[in-house]
Amino acid sequence: MDVAVDLARFRPQGSPQIYPVVLSGGAGTRLWPLSRAFFPKQFHALASERTLFQDTVARTRADGGFAAPIIVCNEDHRFMIDEQLRQLAIEPSCILLEPAARNTAPAIAVAALWLAANDPGAVMLVQPSDHAIAATEALHVAVAHGLAAAESGRLVTFGVRPTRPETGFGYIQLGAPLNGSNHILSIDRFVEKPDAERAAQFVESGAFCWNSGIFLFGARCLLDELKLLHPTLFELCVKAVESGTRDKDWLRLDARVFDDMPDLSIDHAVMEHTDKGAVVPIDMAWSDVGSWQALHEISAPDESGNVIHGDVIVDGVRNSYIRADGALVAAVGVDEIVIVATGDAILVANAADATQVPRIVERLRELKRPEFAHHTTVYRPWGYYRAVDAGERFQVKRLMVKPGAKLSLQKHFHRAEHWVVVSGTALVQRGDQRMLLRENESIYIPSGTQHRLENPGKLPLHIIEVQSGAYLGEDDIVRIADTYGRS
Repeated sequence: MDVAVDLARFRPQGSPQIYPVVLSGGAGTRLWPLSRAFFPKQFHALASERTLFQDTVARTRADGGFAAPIIVCNEDHRFMIDEQLRQLAIEPSCILLEPAARNTAPAIAVAALWLAANDPGAVMLVQPSDHAIAATEALHVAVAHGLAAAESGRLVTFGVRPTRPETGFGYIQLGAPLNGSNHILSIDRFVEKPDAERAAQFVESGAFCWNSGIFLFGARCLLDELKLLHPTLFELCVKAVESGTRDKDWLRLDARVFDDMPDLSIDHAVMEHTDKGAVVPIDMAWSDVGSWQALHEISAPDESGNVIHGDVIVDGVRNSYIRADGALVAAVGVDEIVIVATGDAILVANAADATQVPRIVERLRELKRPEFAHHTTVYRPWGYYRAVDAGERFQVKRLMVKPGAKLSLQKHFHRAEHWVVVSGTALVQRGDQRMLLRENESIYIPSGTQHRLENPGKLPLHIIEVQSGAYLGEDDIVRIADTYGRS
């Protein structure tokens, strides 16, 4: 349940609006095989009934004193972002589409540029979209404590009070109080992920916090400091925004400029070098959900210490995380293990080695295996398709088309298609023909024929599609017209 603090009670009259900036990047490697490049972890429901992205956006709703959010995301994820915002009934201020991942400094800078152009006095609250925070109220109170400093030109970050030695997080060494307040402190230094001995020393000293990656600063203040400390990055971000193209609620950043953009975090580009940094320590249940073991730790285990999702049967299993998204998973007599099964891949790992999963993903990438990036289910703005079977010169898919949605008017040069309606009603355009198909009816689409599939009904449309031909790749599509701007 979301608990909101009315920030208006904490800030003086006339203070600028706080704009949530949600960073939705990610390579989809650490929670593979559930999370993948084209469907990373923030779009999965892992810590609640909502996805991590939805939880992040919901923490800073307008009824808590915030403006509509700005989203910075990979262009490949734009339709998932649209759908997940629609489910929350939240209209964004803007969605900035990155043509390539370039870390947090460019992502935050382009959001600040858009904000400064639309509201020069804006204060931005930057949050990663893939973290889990159980104490929304604690975050809101911390934002209220940091607001005056951000308005005065400080670049504020938030440090989570550590509860254990942790080698997977960066640390912030706390400095002296600022303006006589114990709520906001100067920053002595940032420390990269330490070894176990140093992490234990940090926690014991009480002088360090985990680096949460959450920031609060004026858009103009951040840009001024970036221009001073990293002028090349600043100029490239200006060009990427100015040369970007508008499309509905999206601002598509210039891809040619992004080719030259350095890969830099905001810590390396600005926070480690500025003399304007400040930190607000927070006591809150926080996790970057950086491994399967981390997800196990923030979940509610059963009496044997197991966290189980899906169709799973266990006997003599303890302290394990087991997830089945598809076929039955059975486990006997194992302890402290991670098993994750999806429609096309199974991960088995010792819990202590769960942080090494990205090495497997890198192997898959080197081998050019599709499993590193794609699921068997692929989401599109009109719905999704799921791979069912494939062989030489054929493949079978199941399509779900949302009510009122339609695919692009398209044609294929190398494949023919045969559609069978399983449930719902399909409006099909084939060449100059338009026809209505109902359950158990079918149609054949020869290669080279213009065609379109639409769901005119109020229920989801489910289709079995059989493709046959010499080449069956997804790039054999010529879009003639498209509702979603892809033609």
